[in-house]
Amino acid sequence: MSKELGYVLVTPYTLRKSRTGGVLGRLLSTTGLDLVAARMFGPSPELVKRHAQLIRNSNEIWPEIKDLLSAYIEREFAPTEEGQVHRVLMLLFEGENAVRKLRDSVGGFEDSIESADTIRGTYGDFIKAHDGSVTYFEPAVLVGPTKESVRDVLKLWCEYTETDGGILENAIRLADHKNVQKTLVIIKPDNFTFPSSRPGNIIDIFSRSGLRLIGAKILRMSLAEALEFYGPVQPVLRDKLGSLAVERACKALKKEFGFEMTSSVIKALSETLGPSFGDHQFYSIMNFMTGQWAPDIHGDETLAEGKVRCMTLVYAGENAVEKIRNILGPTDPSKAAPGSVRKEFGTDIMVNAAHASDSPENALREIGIVKVQNDTIRRWYEKYFE
Repeated sequence: MSKELGYVLVTPYTLRKSRTGGVLGRLLSTTGLDLVAARMFGPSPELVKRHAQLIRNSNEIWPEIKDLLSAYIEREFAPTEEGQVHRVLMLLFEGENAVRKLRDSVGGFEDSIESADTIRGTYGDFIKAHDGSVTYFEPAVLVGPTKESVRDVLKLWCEYTETDGGILENAIRLADHKNVQKTLVIIKPDNFTFPSSRPGNIIDIFSRSGLRLIGAKILRMSLAEALEFYGPVQPVLRDKLGSLAVERACKALKKEFGFEMTSSVIKALSETLGPSFGDHQFYSIMNFMTGQWAPDIHGDETLAEGKVRCMTLVYAGENAVEKIRNILGPTDPSKAAPGSVRKEFGTDIMVNAAHASDSPENALREIGIVKVQNDTIRRWYEKYFE
């Protein structure tokens, strides 16, 4: 059976209530699909108007829902009168029967009445008065019910992916804050080994920060990006781990041969074994993040996408760097506090669930390297529908 592409639009209300992690975790764990792209949008009035009209013209949406849903989009997705945008997160999933699986996981609009086994049943609302009129409507997420509707919606949003998408600098509820910082989070590849709720659970923990999620991208880090990103770490590893390697080697040699190593041997080991051990650890980090062994890749091949996936997120707000780092926990998961991301999901110093920028300056540097602002939605649309 051939693969399909499906989308989910996380509504501004769901994002404001920090339910994004719960929604993503449910989508991944119940569908078994691969999350292949993510992009934050601040829909413009034109995009909102055209999407609402697309719904009104659709023959695949129940007649009694069309007006309700189109009016909701016009009301909730449009910017404020001051020009501040509402955040909408687009997620793309790939796999067999992707459209049906997403539709089943999301559920119907009336699920919230007495069901909690779907996303809308848990996070949505569809409240009616005694006369049958709808008094409150919050769908939590929007999803394409058929392959044709997926095509039409993605085609429309791709027209605006450059103008309305990326890292949202004018998102609502940020403009009134002073000293707003941006920070980068990378949910590492070990969380995407197979479809599971782990990425969503990690995002859910980060939501405790009270910060605003203003950018998202699924990244297959290239070796060139990894080298630029982690390059400053290489001399540190050579220095710290190199001396440790020499110390361990001298102990092993003494045990094997029965005498202390001379100063000339120690010097030779420091000049050869030490740097080699540091470099090996550095290449191991790059291999973990890219799925490739750096010494084996040369030339333009280093620019190609890596073999493993991670998810990059940009958070914004006051003291964003410190807040995220506190929730993340120290590099060594064994030293992290209970409830922190690395304590809950980390394994060791390298496989420690997530990365977060350690300063506002490094955040800007790292965001620039992984290019969170760049679009990946369009190429998936073109792969499946053009």
